[in-house]
Amino acid sequence: MELNKVICTICPKGCNINVEIDKGQIKGIDGYSCKRGAEYVAAEYINPVRTLTTTVRVHGGTHPVAPVKSQKPVPKEVLLKCMEEINKCTIHAPVKIGDIIISNILGTGTNIIATCNMDKVD
Repeated sequence: MELNKVICTICPKGCNINVEIDKGQIKGIDGYSCKRGAEYVAAEYINPVRTLTTTVRVHGGTHPVAPVKSQKPVPKEVLLKCMEEINKCTIHAPVKIGDIIISNILGTGTNIIATCNMDKVD
């Protein structure tokens, strides 16, 4: 039996949560003060995911790069491969908030979208 400690990041409380693991399976979770904390820790052990935020190159825009993010969290193990795909990409201005920059990145079921407007420079 293995005991792991995790600090929950779901809310500002930052609960110190204990997770009991046996043979790769969660056997117990305690120390959380809300249901969301327990769900967060269980998901973190079963399938850790992260929202990816970064920038993408822009051709013909008011700035050389534009901020983008994943619409939904992507599996943690593919974050670096997602970054490699995004780094290959150059978009053309104009860009609007919510525009899909890369659809279904690496088959994860999530899109990379623009998070700001970018006007075209004439």
